[in-house]
Amino acid sequence: MYLDLVISVILGFVIVAAVMPFAIPELHKLKFGQQVRDDGPESHLKKQGTPTMGGLVFVLAIIIVSVFFVGRYPKIIPVLLLTVGFAIVGFIDDYLKVVKHQSEGFNPKQKFACQFVFTLIFGIYLYISPDYENLMRVPFTDFYLDLGWFYVPALLFIVLGTDNGANFTDGIDGLASSVTSVIAMFIAFVSMFNGDGELVPIAGAVCGSLFGFLVYNSHPAKIFMGDTGSLALGGFVAAAAFEMEIPLFIPFFALIYLVEVLSVIIQVTYFKATHGKRIFRMAPIHHHFELGGWSETKVVTVFTIITILLCLIAGLGM
Repeated sequence: MYLDLVISVILGFVIVAAVMPFAIPELHKLKFGQQVRDDGPESHLKKQGTPTMGGLVFVLAIIIVSVFFVGRYPKIIPVLLLTVGFAIVGFIDDYLKVVKHQSEGFNPKQKFACQFVFTLIFGIYLYISPDYENLMRVPFTDFYLDLGWFYVPALLFIVLGTDNGANFTDGIDGLASSVTSVIAMFIAFVSMFNGDGELVPIAGAVCGSLFGFLVYNSHPAKIFMGDTGSLALGGFVAAAAFEMEIPLFIPFFALIYLVEVLSVIIQVTYFKATHGKRIFRMAPIHHHFELGGWSETKVVTVFTIITILLCLIAGLGM
């Protein structure tokens, strides 16, 4: 099983690292350039036109590696399908941004509806499948929570929250890639040592492909993952957590996702309630630190270190 983890990480890395030098010029030719938010940090304006939708490459790598292992690890399939489903939603969103040269893409209701449908299908499958017990382990205890019929609504809430958290985390060079690569390796080790090992290859593929992507996505980024990549990553993390019965651990190992999405909710709510006042300099919260003087590299480093430490804490709670 350890060998499969090593192989999946290496394969994911090699595929992305090898394909990306060809993908970046092609995305340039297709004019798939990033549309930078007008109200974002001024330093980001120079990123206008940097190729986006790079998530297509690492999602492709994840699919290839997963298919290679799926015969011996069939429980990869539901996680892979939700990952790809969210990647499709992200791709459509990115495509609309590129074609219309707007930063909005899907309107929020359309985007949420598509995410909801894929998540509902995933939740119903887990609920009716005899291969899953639909339990949630309570952190730092040996107790498992059985929600009965409320399992699917809880899954919808947690998966959609996690996925949008991953989406908001993708705002500066290398942030979502770095944070999620750590989470993916954590999932691989939990699957290996606390589960049946079924998710080791896909977790390894995610980690390795993100390592390959970081070669080109770290600051200064030559390519961005777009919603194609960030939504796929959020889908993977949430789906894997539910298959391993550890969704209640998400606030630990994926705290950055949670903080990012909460910062947006808090900012918008407070802004509307106070008719224009703000709590943060800008949301999501990584921009708050940027406007406070932190470099993009420092934000990525600090957030990644926090994720590593929280993954270690989560491991203690298993």
